[in-house]
Amino acid sequence: MKKLIFSTVVLLCLSIAFPSNAQVVATKSDSKLKYNPKDPIPTDPNVKTGKLANGLTYYIQNNPKPENKVELRLVINAGSILEDEDQLGLAHFMEHMCFNGTKNFKKNELVDYLQSIGVKFGAHLNAYTSFDQTVYILPIPSDDPEKLEQGFQIIEDWAHNALLTDEEIDNERGVVLEEYRLGKGADERMMQKYLPKMMYGSMYAKRLPIGTKENLETFKYESLKRFYNDWYRPDLMAVVAVGDIDVATLEAKIKSHFGHIKNPKNPRPRPSFDLPNHKETFIAIESDKEAPFSNVRLLFKDKVNSKPDVTYADYRKSMVENLFSQMINNRLDEIRNGENPPFVYGFTYYGGTYARTKNAFQSQAMTSPTGQLDALKTLLKENERVRKHGFFEGEFNRAKKDIVARMERAFKDKDKMESERIVGSYVNNFLEQNPIPGMEWRFAFINSQLPTITLDEVNALIKDYIKEDNRVVILTGPEKDDLEKVKEAEVLELLNTVKTMDLKPYEDKAVATSLMTKMPIKGSIKEYKTDETLGTTTLVLSNGAKVTYKKTEFKNDEVLFDAFSYGGTSLYTDEEYLATNNANRGLTEAGINGFDKIELGKMMSGKIANVRLSIGTYSEGLSGNTTPKDLETLFQLTHLHFTALNKDEKAFRSYADKQKAFLGNLMSSPQFYFQNAMSEFMYGKSPRYTGFPTAEDMDNADYNLAYEKYKERFADAGDFHFYFVGNVDEEKLVSLCETYLASLPGKGSNETYKVTDFRPLTGSHKKIIEKGEDPKSSVRMTYHGPTEYDEKEAHALSSLAEVLTIKLIEKLREEEGGVYGAGANARISNMPYDWYSFNISFPCGPENVDKLIAATLKEVDELIANGPTEKDLEKVKKAQILDYQEDLKTNRFWLRQLKNADYLKKDAHNILKFENAVNSLTVTDLHNAAKKYLTQGYITGIHNPEK
Repeated sequence: MKKLIFSTVVLLCLSIAFPSNAQVVATKSDSKLKYNPKDPIPTDPNVKTGKLANGLTYYIQNNPKPENKVELRLVINAGSILEDEDQLGLAHFMEHMCFNGTKNFKKNELVDYLQSIGVKFGAHLNAYTSFDQTVYILPIPSDDPEKLEQGFQIIEDWAHNALLTDEEIDNERGVVLEEYRLGKGADERMMQKYLPKMMYGSMYAKRLPIGTKENLETFKYESLKRFYNDWYRPDLMAVVAVGDIDVATLEAKIKSHFGHIKNPKNPRPRPSFDLPNHKETFIAIESDKEAPFSNVRLLFKDKVNSKPDVTYADYRKSMVENLFSQMINNRLDEIRNGENPPFVYGFTYYGGTYARTKNAFQSQAMTSPTGQLDALKTLLKENERVRKHGFFEGEFNRAKKDIVARMERAFKDKDKMESERIVGSYVNNFLEQNPIPGMEWRFAFINSQLPTITLDEVNALIKDYIKEDNRVVILTGPEKDDLEKVKEAEVLELLNTVKTMDLKPYEDKAVATSLMTKMPIKGSIKEYKTDETLGTTTLVLSNGAKVTYKKTEFKNDEVLFDAFSYGGTSLYTDEEYLATNNANRGLTEAGINGFDKIELGKMMSGKIANVRLSIGTYSEGLSGNTTPKDLETLFQLTHLHFTALNKDEKAFRSYADKQKAFLGNLMSSPQFYFQNAMSEFMYGKSPRYTGFPTAEDMDNADYNLAYEKYKERFADAGDFHFYFVGNVDEEKLVSLCETYLASLPGKGSNETYKVTDFRPLTGSHKKIIEKGEDPKSSVRMTYHGPTEYDEKEAHALSSLAEVLTIKLIEKLREEEGGVYGAGANARISNMPYDWYSFNISFPCGPENVDKLIAATLKEVDELIANGPTEKDLEKVKKAQILDYQEDLKTNRFWLRQLKNADYLKKDAHNILKFENAVNSLTVTDLHNAAKKYLTQGYITGIHNPEK
């Protein structure tokens, strides 16, 4: 099961997981595999596991993707649940301290060294703390023995060489308190109230990883050192190393760096914490005036403690559970896409709670502020409908098909999975004993067992899931004078009423088997053009459309797709734009070719292909992805989005209702309010400015006009350029282009976009927005304005922002202790007009706003006066090159670059020249950019709490 993870900010969310993070599949070829239910699930032969004499566990795997990189993890089987009363928040604080001085890397030396070899703090180097675990993340180059050695020295130092000086502990208090501040808000306030009911009688209700403000400010140094000495020890640790290097080298590194670490003479027992049962139904109805969203949550907690999957029978049962989740969520998705949807989204699953020892059957939904009871009723009814009538053969078979398709895709790409995606399964094996049998075993086992799973097995699950004890209902949402709060008695009445409802069985209507009801008249290819340097082929079709494709071997079962045509809403009048802006995204809710979204979903069972239509400001387009097997389906979907997009007022109103529910209370959030206010301040004078849409805006959205304008925008396929990147069969792709793309209408319009005279606010301005009760502020500083586009200057300015990010972290976080994070980003664009933007942002305490703005400007002034240091520029260049080298081996990078080169009218060959461009950057280039672009004034936006 997947567990809740608390990282830099306390985020509460749960997700559904397949066994060992994999999906399931069945094919006829392996259906006779021998199977003994009591046999143990094997360990993947591709991973070498071991345990040192001191008890430290290790996992090692050679994996060539990406090249010259190894992912290291130091896993501590200890988190906030183990804190003593004087240690609240110190498991997480300890995570911070490992970056603030160790035996071999004094204060700031660790981050400084890693940046010097291209490892970014935050983006690459990171860590997280949860209730039961702490995990350190370190990707390191594997092609340099010295860097590899230093990487292992770093994780060894984390394990037992943290210095924990009094001075550095006090310095870090400010940073952790800023992280604590970031987590404050409506969600946190409501969670503090409902968590004691959700996690009734357990330590999990008392040990949120972030801790308490009082303890973070006043804890004694000894309390932190005691936590480190008690719980950071080899028998509670694992080292995971997966990457492009031989196993023997990695094993030798682990043994040499960790074999000598000793356990304490009298180690504290590592307890496990239970989640007690309760006979009552606990109901928590919490509201907050700053809550932007309304949510419903329903839990039926197990009476017995969970156990890891260890046998074939366990693994097979998890497959049954996955089928159950897939089918009930398919039903909920049909409801949300139907008329008068009761929720924005809703889902149900069986899986982990915050407590390691307890699973629960859980349902969740986001709804409108007035729709909580209706949403809860829907969730309860669908659970009860399954209990009374079960699932049916048609939906059962579709669920199997979907699982087959996903697993086949994973299996085909088993040798091309990135190391970053592999390490997590080994972390979970150590912490929670999740099985790691490997893709080969899973594929063979599931091929054998999925066909043997019966509908009765799946239907039987819910009898154990639904119960009247160990039940918790949680409602959270906004608090407003005109909004009547749900009462506990209403919830109890609903729980009792649904049990006695006369619910009809789910009606599973038959659906068509083919997307196309009439095949198009085939077109032709007028011109072929190959580019051997880029490895691309461009076709000119008989209707004028262009197709560029690149065959790659980065993934065996992936094809990515994009397409654009100039124009977009820039060709609408102001009146048309304002009338249709909030309707455009709902155009595809009606389905295609007479099939609604529900029917389409059923028809697509077992297929992996999707197409997304969009109408942007300056272009219209399509994008999507598929597998080589389903490539024709992708082409059919593309053709139908041009020619047969349904028009259905009811479907659009369903979309609008969900949007209204989502947007209804958005402005009560101080953060959203600030974003909207700053957007209006900078862009509000545009005749097309709309800001965040409101419920009234959705009611006024003109769907009929939006549909007519869509037909205009997609009437001429001849001025579209289509892109395909991945493992394509070139002969098949060309044939499909002739059938489904060349057959589209081509009118030779060759439209371009229009640019209005409006430009955003520039110069020096200051806007202070006061909203919210929490003592938290945020700052945005924007330098932007017109310029003349120059590619090298654009690269220099974006690199300057990366340098400034490094300096702001050093100054505002490490020296001042005034922020948790700070950063800058920049770009110079040539579309729709030449324009530069340079943005700086950071959150902080209201009392520190002026001081930190002054410190930021001092760093900016230093760049203007002297430019960056050679050392800082080298850090940025190293990181850019490492990212680029990794990106070059991905389909998404190539798709984006090829499309953008044409869209922005640049030379696509520059894709291959980027490393040279990085190496040619000089301090002078960045210095000149600073002098040119950071001296023209800036707009300051400050968000403060209400006085």
